[in-house]
Amino acid sequence: MSEPLVRVAIIGLGRMGSTIDDELPAGSPAYSVAAACAAGPRLSVTAGADIDPAKRQAFATRWGVSALYDDYRSMIRQERPDLVAICTKGPLHAEMAVAVAEENVPMIFCEKAIACSMREADAVLEAVGSRRIPFNTGVLRRFNRAYHQARDLIAAGEIGEVKTAVHYAASNLLHGHIHSLDTLSFLLGDPQVESVWGELLPRDLTIENNRLDKDPNAIYQVRFANGVEAATVPGGAWEFEALGTGGSVRVFNNGGEVALRKAPAERRGSWENVPLPPVPATSATQFCLEDLVDAYETGRPSLGNIEVTHHLTEACIAVAESHRQGRRITLPLENRDLYIYHV
Repeated sequence: MSEPLVRVAIIGLGRMGSTIDDELPAGSPAYSVAAACAAGPRLSVTAGADIDPAKRQAFATRWGVSALYDDYRSMIRQERPDLVAICTKGPLHAEMAVAVAEENVPMIFCEKAIACSMREADAVLEAVGSRRIPFNTGVLRRFNRAYHQARDLIAAGEIGEVKTAVHYAASNLLHGHIHSLDTLSFLLGDPQVESVWGELLPRDLTIENNRLDKDPNAIYQVRFANGVEAATVPGGAWEFEALGTGGSVRVFNNGGEVALRKAPAERRGSWENVPLPPVPATSATQFCLEDLVDAYETGRPSLGNIEVTHHLTEACIAVAESHRQGRRITLPLENRDLYIYHV
């Protein structure tokens, strides 16, 4: 007997919901939620909501979906989907995540970051966590097989005791560094973040009235509770490296390749490359959505569950708070109302 279809409804029928695959090279793994659902046997897009009638019409034409709404609450109440994907802009994420949870939708995907402030993130944590809803966000390196290979090597002790981890690339804070912080955390096994130091760029940027109306670039250094230090370097092309007492693991070219270097026992100060099997390219979005289904059916936490997501959102916003106060910030963050607009 075949497994029952998981009925997916999408809120926001633009890039992540429907069209971002048009921007990728031909033959790339499915990236949008709709394309990821079409790529697998269990996920079926059955409804969509958007306030823009042109986007609704384009979505209907592209995906053959007829259940279209201008109001997402009406869509949920009429269609009763199994999984709702929130693919709107940042300022709407928290409000919509709370509303979707209050409709008792079984599974939720929400684009990143989940909130613009910790006050909003706390509301999402309460709404989702109290109902034990499997929850993942669009931090898709967490669902990329190359980063799983790197994490498994680290967990197996292939580089000895991990001392530090590094992200390479300049990026803005909530739209970009929520990815880098999440990936660093994932590679290390999601230890708790103990404290955060950060600066916003330009360094003379002033936060007025506890609010930023533009998502600024940032640099940071974090200390995890297990003693590992991690930092971002504002250059390069989205690469990550973990360095230990016996070698390093680096993910090159935005997940395109994993490299392992180890220190030979007979020679100090020189690391050698260790061949690794290639990781086939697969759809991280499909993996993300299927992880929700598996979490729902087995009762285990999803890989990007709301507790992990809330904690890393707090670490990200703490970068801005560190800049505002000019000092290292220990979590939990006292200032729950610092607001950072992001798209």
